[in-house]
Amino acid sequence: MSSVNQQYNPVLKDKVKETAIGFVIGGLAACGAVTFTNPWEVVKTRLQLQGELVRAGALTEASRPYHNSIQALKLVFQHEGVRGAQRGLSVAYLYQICLNGSRLGLYEPVNTNIVKALNLQSDTSKLISGIFSGAFAGVVGAVLGSPLYLIKTRRQSYSPIFKNIGYQHEMESSYNALKQIFRAEGVKGLYRGADAAMVRAGVGSAVQMPTYMLGKDLLVNRFQFPDTVGTHFATSMFTGVLVCLAMNPFDVISTRIYNQGVDPATGNGLLYKSPADCFVKIVKIEGVRGLYKGFLAHYLRIG
Repeated sequence: MSSVNQQYNPVLKDKVKETAIGFVIGGLAACGAVTFTNPWEVVKTRLQLQGELVRAGALTEASRPYHNSIQALKLVFQHEGVRGAQRGLSVAYLYQICLNGSRLGLYEPVNTNIVKALNLQSDTSKLISGIFSGAFAGVVGAVLGSPLYLIKTRRQSYSPIFKNIGYQHEMESSYNALKQIFRAEGVKGLYRGADAAMVRAGVGSAVQMPTYMLGKDLLVNRFQFPDTVGTHFATSMFTGVLVCLAMNPFDVISTRIYNQGVDPATGNGLLYKSPADCFVKIVKIEGVRGLYKGFLAHYLRIG
């Protein structure tokens, strides 16, 4: 028995080490990216909250300061400076480590083990495995990072100039905000919106990971593109379109559930009972178009 353990322990150790390295590299890569894309995340969040549960025709100019992603970014810089455009950056770093560390770190080992265990041979079965592995990795990351996403969303939605953009949460430090939520609402409060985030991350990862891997392999192996940064960049930008099309509705729902005000007496959200309730209300009042608010900013961040 001991000889068997000695034989397999090094293999297991290497797999754990490989997964850990993937987690760290994924987290660091995401932190590097979010440094440059966080302003688009701020813009996306505010566009998704602008005109919340208000029919498009009923919006006044005063209640619609942000007209599009480019103009919104300019307005944020104009009124709030770099600090406003990078609102929530510190907590975004921690969130990205949890989400993308898990998503990028877990995808490959999970997918590899499924392919080996089930002896998958066809491209279709491997694609299904990739979709499942991406969704699984995304859900794990969403659960780990949910309290951080809660704080990040509320920080980025806050505007000292336009007070009518969503529910305005005034906070001190992120740590104090988490502590205050825990004292007032317990663990339930910290994980408010986690169900929506799990669907969001699961859908996004299910599309992102396999389409990126397949797209890159297609360009390199079938069309003989060189395996360079340019090829990776082109694949990423194309994958970003597919991810945004699939993910944006769930992203809007997550943003609104995380950011909504909370009834201090009951601990329930003031606007939405659940992700399904949020979806129905958005479509009923704002139309399908409401689910795609902030699409361009979302694409520029994802791509």
